[in-house]
Amino acid sequence: MGMIQEFREFAVRGNVVDLAVGVVIGAAFGKIVTALVDKIIMPPIGLLIGGVDFSRWVITLREAVTDAAGVVTTPAVVIGIGDFINTIIQFTIVAFAIFLAVKVVNRMRRKQAEQPAAPPAPTAEEKLLTEIRDLLRAK
Repeated sequence: MGMIQEFREFAVRGNVVDLAVGVVIGAAFGKIVTALVDKIIMPPIGLLIGGVDFSRWVITLREAVTDAAGVVTTPAVVIGIGDFINTIIQFTIVAFAIFLAVKVVNRMRRKQAEQPAAPPAPTAEEKLLTEIRDLLRAK
């Protein structure tokens, strides 16, 4: 029973929950970046370099084999260079977005650290000593 209780404490601890939320948000962000790269960024880049669609860039290692009726019996073996280029661009965008987010968080933490804390209230002993000092000055 102790192991189940220990696992429950581990699973509901803040760090694990935060990690789970981060993974879910990261997956959703990855889909957004994929759509951004595939549908918005790559078409203009392809147009600028002569209408090339990166997703179609492949290195063919073996052509597809077809029979007399034209049916593919063995598919082609290709290396998807264009998909790799798209993935590199997506990674760069995600890494830059994370960099900016971390930079903002660090800037906020620095500002908090720079703000001076309010001086602590005097202790009862300090108040008593202050009263004694003031009484001695008054005499």
